[in-house]
Amino acid sequence: MQPESLAARLWPGRTAQIEPLGGGITNHNFKVSLDGEAYVLRIGGKDTELLGIDRRAEHAAALAAAAVGAGPEVVAFLEAEGALVTRFVGGRAVPAEEMRSPKAIARVVAALKPFHDGPPIPARFDSFQVVRTYAVAATERGVRVPAVYERAAEVATRIARLRGPQAPRPCHNDLLNANFIFDDGRLWIVDWEYAGMGDIFFDLANFSANHELGPDEDDELLRVYFGERNEADSSSLAAMRFMSDFREAMWGVVQQGISELDFDFAEYAQRHFDRLERTAAAPRFRAALHALGSS
Repeated sequence: MQPESLAARLWPGRTAQIEPLGGGITNHNFKVSLDGEAYVLRIGGKDTELLGIDRRAEHAAALAAAAVGAGPEVVAFLEAEGALVTRFVGGRAVPAEEMRSPKAIARVVAALKPFHDGPPIPARFDSFQVVRTYAVAATERGVRVPAVYERAAEVATRIARLRGPQAPRPCHNDLLNANFIFDDGRLWIVDWEYAGMGDIFFDLANFSANHELGPDEDDELLRVYFGERNEADSSSLAAMRFMSDFREAMWGVVQQGISELDFDFAEYAQRHFDRLERTAAAPRFRAALHALGSS
């Protein structure tokens, strides 16, 4: 559906100025300006349910995030069209290198932890199941799943066994750099479409991996989040960084079969497969698995 027709339904009788917003690699995003106010109209991409996205759950998560000040105000939701309207927040994108600073890490935790500590949301996110689901969806659409998938799946099975069941908490699960906006001293987190009840260590590892935090920066993240850094948490974070890249890689694989957006999903998948293999070969990762097995 075209943004103009949706805007006419959302704001009948009012003249809206609509402009595309760049940066999205799943949906179509637009800035809508009218009567001195600005909003973001997000129209879901094709077949995004195959990515594990439930638009009703996203709406609930966005409302929960807004309630704790982590995400922008939710203005409207058109379920049938998969369209969500939030308040436009100005500000700037935060470069990854800046996000690795202690000040930025503290701001990320201040925004994210209240959501983690909030009420349940109506969706489940299990990174170990997600990669398997993506492999099936890709195969069904004629996309070849790379051979590295099988090796990665064996490592994932080991991580899941070593860590054991985790109490599910509300999580964002897509903490890419593009999903942070710094506005007048405040850090916003946007795009809650993958949010679900999951493992907070996946969220922390997803932020860490996507911003390429080093060991000292990971320690800072754990200290700020938990009030201290201990070996058990450090091992969980290091292990789940592997799962972050495994999920991102398989997301890129399945997108090759469903997306209509102009984006090189094959390159995206390969980049994350390459990084997870480097992660798996690193002494830090092997030490983390050993520590988890000894605990």
